[in-house]
Amino acid sequence: MKTFVSDEIKQKCEEFQISDATMLSLMDLILKELNKGLSKKGNAEADVKCFITYIKDLPNGTERGKFLALDLGGTNFRVLLIHLKGENDVEMQSKIYAVPQTIMLGPGDELFDHIANCLADFMVEHKVFNERLSLGFTFSFPLLQLGLTKGLLVKWTKGFNCSEVAGEDVVKLLKDAIKRRGDIQIDICAILNDTTGTLMSCAWKNHNCKIALIVGTGTNACYMEKMENIENYEGPEASNMIINTEWGALGDNGSLEFIRTSYDRAIDNQSINRGKQIYEKLISGMYMGEMVRLAILRFIDEGLLFNGIGSELLRTSGEFLTKYISKIESDELGNYKNCLEVLHKLGVYNINYKDCANVRYICECVSRRSAHLASAGIATLINKMNEQSVTVAVDGSVYRYHPKYHDLMVDQMRRFVSPGIEFDLMLSEDGSGRGAALVAAVACREDGRIIN
Repeated sequence: MKTFVSDEIKQKCEEFQISDATMLSLMDLILKELNKGLSKKGNAEADVKCFITYIKDLPNGTERGKFLALDLGGTNFRVLLIHLKGENDVEMQSKIYAVPQTIMLGPGDELFDHIANCLADFMVEHKVFNERLSLGFTFSFPLLQLGLTKGLLVKWTKGFNCSEVAGEDVVKLLKDAIKRRGDIQIDICAILNDTTGTLMSCAWKNHNCKIALIVGTGTNACYMEKMENIENYEGPEASNMIINTEWGALGDNGSLEFIRTSYDRAIDNQSINRGKQIYEKLISGMYMGEMVRLAILRFIDEGLLFNGIGSELLRTSGEFLTKYISKIESDELGNYKNCLEVLHKLGVYNINYKDCANVRYICECVSRRSAHLASAGIATLINKMNEQSVTVAVDGSVYRYHPKYHDLMVDQMRRFVSPGIEFDLMLSEDGSGRGAALVAAVACREDGRIIN
């Protein structure tokens, strides 16, 4: 049966469309904010802080040894044991541990004690409990780095709100937790965020990789910047430095009001960090499902979906998961098997094919907007670097699992990246965990240490 999206819903979803003029205005804004973040004078008031990572070198393939990696950035974290044996030759074992919500919102000491306990559990399980290992610590929250092994938490994001951590050195907090246990030997030799880890991981395989993007629970980007453009840096001479943009905070000063919709404002108002991480709330997986849910509710109440009849679950915040968007858009055109399954799971049964077409269209509008907004940021970075060719490392659940996100980004970027510049997007195979180990390995290489 041939079905069409309602003209009324199409018209009402136009506010999700990003026009060419909006793209250009956004790219101008992003470049302005990046330059402000890099400047000595403007950094204090910049939303995009452009944090210095103190990582000056990418992997060159000579890194060797056995390393631990800790990857903390959401409701789960990973511990990894990584053995680098040569270029493109790596053995990796990992385990995922949960962070209960009570710990996410509790005292900071409890969070780091929990992490230390999981590290010890992992080392016992993988028979390295008695070895002294170097660890790369991926900490995927806004971080003011004062060195490769010192980083102050600027603010919690992604649902975390542990007390007595903001403004503190998270490396010291983890070291203190390890010391309280007193039974494991770990040298924390680098701290980084997941975006930097993704860049390092992909650069190990592709030396043309100089930008990284995360589109998952949150969103962020990092890139290799010329030292002459980094006014804030004070340290040993170097030609380049990885900059962690923390671009999720773009718009915290109100500069993104020309893009935000009533749905964006509703999501922001009910968030635990109201008025913060505005760009992230427009793009990332933590909010996309809720965006679709709010749109569906509006159209139900206006009698445009399901004959005006919803369900208790649909009226419950957070029940429309972002993964449902990927699932619904994975249906072949004209086939609504996944859409029906999702709606039944949400307690909606009075559905016809036109309803399914409309729900799918709403999902497409939200995910397309996300991809186009992310594209604006990456196109800006590529144009700013102005190199002949660059590879962008990408990770995150939205990019990884959405069936069209990659194509949506590439198609849009081709239109806005400067003529003559070649680019490609490279999916990170193993997330940022291996990147954390590689940062530790590069640090050991630079110090002249050989790890067996």
